[in-house]
Amino acid sequence: MPWPRPGTQPWPPVDARLDRTPCPTGRVPSASLPVDGGRRSGLCIPAGGICLLVLSLRPGAGRVQMPNPQFLVLFGSQTGTAQDVSERLGREARRRRLGCRVQALDSYPVVNLINEPLVIFVCATTGQGDPPDNMKNFWRFIFRKNLPTTALCQMEFAVLGLGDSSYTKFNFVAKKLHRRLLQLGGSALLPVCLGDDQHELGPDAAVDPWLRDLWDRVLSLLPPPPDLAEIPPGVPLPSKFTLLFLQEAPSTGSEGQRVAHPSSQEPPSESKPFLAPMISNQRVTGPSHFQDVRLIEFDISGSGISFAAGDVVLIQPSNSAAHVQQFCQVLGLDPDQLFTLQPREPDVSCPTRLPQPCSMRHLVSHYLDIASVPRRSFFELLACLSLHELEREKLLEFSSAQGQEELFEYCNRPRRTILEVLCDFPHTAAAILLDYLLDSSSSSIRQGPSISLLDAAGEGPAAFPLASLDPGQGPVRVPLWVRPGSLAFPETPDTPVIMVGPGTGVAPFRAAIQERVAQGQTRNFLFFGCRWRDQDFYWEAEWQELETRDCLTLVPAFSREQEQKVYVQHRLRELGSLVWELLDRQGAYFYLAGNAKSMPADVSEALMSIFQEDGGLCSPDAAAYLARLQRTQRFQTETWA
Repeated sequence: MPWPRPGTQPWPPVDARLDRTPCPTGRVPSASLPVDGGRRSGLCIPAGGICLLVLSLRPGAGRVQMPNPQFLVLFGSQTGTAQDVSERLGREARRRRLGCRVQALDSYPVVNLINEPLVIFVCATTGQGDPPDNMKNFWRFIFRKNLPTTALCQMEFAVLGLGDSSYTKFNFVAKKLHRRLLQLGGSALLPVCLGDDQHELGPDAAVDPWLRDLWDRVLSLLPPPPDLAEIPPGVPLPSKFTLLFLQEAPSTGSEGQRVAHPSSQEPPSESKPFLAPMISNQRVTGPSHFQDVRLIEFDISGSGISFAAGDVVLIQPSNSAAHVQQFCQVLGLDPDQLFTLQPREPDVSCPTRLPQPCSMRHLVSHYLDIASVPRRSFFELLACLSLHELEREKLLEFSSAQGQEELFEYCNRPRRTILEVLCDFPHTAAAILLDYLLDSSSSSIRQGPSISLLDAAGEGPAAFPLASLDPGQGPVRVPLWVRPGSLAFPETPDTPVIMVGPGTGVAPFRAAIQERVAQGQTRNFLFFGCRWRDQDFYWEAEWQELETRDCLTLVPAFSREQEQKVYVQHRLRELGSLVWELLDRQGAYFYLAGNAKSMPADVSEALMSIFQEDGGLCSPDAAAYLARLQRTQRFQTETWA
């Protein structure tokens, strides 16, 4: 990959005399240039057949005085949380009268880091310790072995990580990036922040105190202009966009979705999903079961989609017509009003999937995520816009660090949606300026020639209405695409696999078992857990048929069919000698998928017991054995909240 071209930021004045030294590649010389009392060192790196000179300041080099105090926030985000935290940093910087650019890591020219005096990195960790999709290019680049150890010695930095402690490699990306930036000469303002989804207050429990310390450090490095006062929290900042309303419909233009067509050369993606026909939509839980779980099948013939066991199907959601109508009523919007969107600042671009011009109905239906549980930033914005004293007081409390426990009880625990919150604060909702619509409720994305999904439909407005779609009543098409999953299965034919998948966690293992059986790999061991055999035993007949063919060993755990609850971790311990034999003597791979709350820790504890009781290991050796399985990818997890 060629080194990106440097940006337009000017270099400090340099003395043009070069100290010639041998080139590491043997092609052209590297250089060392005196700069403002320090020295700028160089390393020649071959890129695309051309040797480029990478420049970096050595310790002691003078810093460039910037006309306005400013810094950079770079994020790697998979589900939007890291982006939300980054935008919060940007807002707080503006309130402190500091210039702040906020960008996704892969949209930033990485070579420009050598010019940045202060950078905050906000990074999520996905899968088995993997970086998010929008920072993978940056990740590959920053770990190049031939980067100079002084490349970033002029840069102060801080790393904020977002992860889930139910995963083995908790916040692995943030920890590894922090170490790498130090290796390249950067100076850390603070220890790395480790936000945890599993905390009862979410990542903010770690993020809030860390940000307080961060602002103390930042303001000591970049004091704001003395003649400008800080903007108080209750005063709204300018919106990102301006909505320009049209008096009449344009003669051309369409609000149709950008979709991938069968003849397209590129596979479907988030920006251009495939409109897949729904083949079937079946409820697979019993009629008296509390949860409506659906097995949904789509036809992907001619889509160009290819996938393997464990890959993830992503569906572009839309809000129901009833919720769209209710949202428009609460905010006093005309659903048929047409508008165009105009960014207020030159570095802000319009959403790529939003047509121009657009109707309010289309905006609310396909772009605004009104059925999601709102983040804290949503309450901060509402508090700024509210003109109602009592509602504003409550919103300010919810958006404060001190009010996070009460916010959790009001919003997160009952899974209250954006639409429901607006209904609870009607005076504030009616006062929302339309320019802030895109600031208040952001967009969100929720085998053979077909793809099957096992979807656990939730209750209330937050549930994406897949369950209500019935292809028997007429054609149904759903926009979707596929991205690689985090589970990788062994290619060697004789390697056994142990799969633990309670509830809907069994879904990725069904595809894996089907694929392995088709390839003649019959050493498949599945530990499946559910409540009742006759209510939520997914694919029971299919598992039993595979058992009769000696292609599968199934170990079910029905938690409610006896007085004392029995879970998958209990079944693992009962068969501890078999599990140890498979792992230690036969080189089996162990997989875990399902709810992230307590099950992963319980399964890991069961394995530790097996290693000690059946493997004869002491506690430290058992922990080291488990860590070795994880390190060598023989123990993999995929869990979700």
